Amino acid sequence: MKRVLNRTYAVFILISVFFVLLGILGFRYWAHGAEWAVKSLNGHIFHAGSLTNAGAVLDSKGEVLVSTVDGKRVYNDSYYKRLSTLHVVGDKSGIISSSVQSLYRSALVGYNRVDGLYNTINGNEPGLTLTIDAEVSSVAYQALNGAKGAIMVYNYKTGEVPCMVSSPAFDPSDPPDSTKLDNDSRYEGVYINRCSNGLFTPGSTMKIVTAISALENIPDIENRTWTCNGSVEVGGDIIKCSGKHGKVNFEKALNCSCNIVFSDIAIELGSKKLISTMKELGMNTNLTVGKIKGSKCSYNLKGIKDSELGWAGVGQYKTLVTPLHMLSIVGTIANGGAYVSPQIVNSSSTVKEYIEKAVPKITIDPEIASKMDLLLRSNVKNYYGDRKFPNLQMTGKTGSAERGKENGYVLRHCWYVGYSQRDDFPYAVVVIMENLKSGSGYSVAIPAANKVLQKLFSIKGLK
Repeated sequence: MKRVLNRTYAVFILISVFFVLLGILGFRYWAHGAEWAVKSLNGHIFHAGSLTNAGAVLDSKGEVLVSTVDGKRVYNDSYYKRLSTLHVVGDKSGIISSSVQSLYRSALVGYNRVDGLYNTINGNEPGLTLTIDAEVSSVAYQALNGAKGAIMVYNYKTGEVPCMVSSPAFDPSDPPDSTKLDNDSRYEGVYINRCSNGLFTPGSTMKIVTAISALENIPDIENRTWTCNGSVEVGGDIIKCSGKHGKVNFEKALNCSCNIVFSDIAIELGSKKLISTMKELGMNTNLTVGKIKGSKCSYNLKGIKDSELGWAGVGQYKTLVTPLHMLSIVGTIANGGAYVSPQIVNSSSTVKEYIEKAVPKITIDPEIASKMDLLLRSNVKNYYGDRKFPNLQMTGKTGSAERGKENGYVLRHCWYVGYSQRDDFPYAVVVIMENLKSGSGYSVAIPAANKVLQKLFSIKGLK
């Protein structure tokens, strides 16, 4: 009798263990099944390490960016459309891990938790429709004029991203040998989407952050005046300006991007208040574009001396930012202080559950946003000139971040970030061109931004 009872207990334990393990397997399948199904070992959708059997990726107008034809991934016929959408669409092997062919692969292959790969999407059928406009992207890639860098545009009211271009790129239809991609300096960082994951010295675009902090913390900042003589000594160190601006107020100091004024403001604010503003602007978090996870900004202002804090306030210290983040900050200003997360998958896509809804990560008081809106508009209207952006009613800020010397040339990251105030054209843009031997944000980044926005403007049929 005792032996039978022991056997009964043993069977009960085995059955219990079986169901526990079955439950664990079921949970893991539910949580990770999509990842398992799209591994490169799956011969249904991969061949020789390349994605083959998956749905088409379309741009916002329905143009095919990539599809499957006779068991092979085939990209758009246009050379520049292929190059300009590479980092968004992705390569065949999935090396560009931030692309939709990597991050949204389960949507492209028709994965379903109940039936698994129950109905792998026909390669000619749309698996995903993106917010990207291939024509605008092509113009953006060419506007970079061979420079390494990035151009990104987004609708600050809806979050839709019609342009997310990173350079250098390669032709996904005929990629160079991997040895060349890894060792040729022309392809340095080619697998990185510089829009979301490139970290750069912000130069004078950082004055947007310093200005926001000043408006938050210095009550009389808008009524003050300063005198710029071209340089100032701070604790035995010299802070230089790009010119001698004479007597200026807060608005004019931002117009002419005066280092003397903004270094003085940063020192008065102190590191704690600047850091607090940076956190409000989400610079300690990862912003996203749908499932694309951007890099965190990098800054460390604690314990630095006044001259270093002054340089940090004008964007020439150790702070590093992504183009995505600067774009999102000005987009939040444009939207009255309300942050809208950029999106890469069209809201009308056949796979709606893949639209990401990120929580707000940037907060700007509406009153501060309104004041910054006027200041950034003043930059274009009174300093850069509306002629630089015909019909667009633009705001913005340039930057030219010095990055050392090479063969006697001063290398600069040339920036422009801004947005249109037109109600019928709610778009913000960011441009960065890396390590240029000549030029500035004004002379090279503004024209590039204008080319892209004018193309989008014409496509929208606006006047």
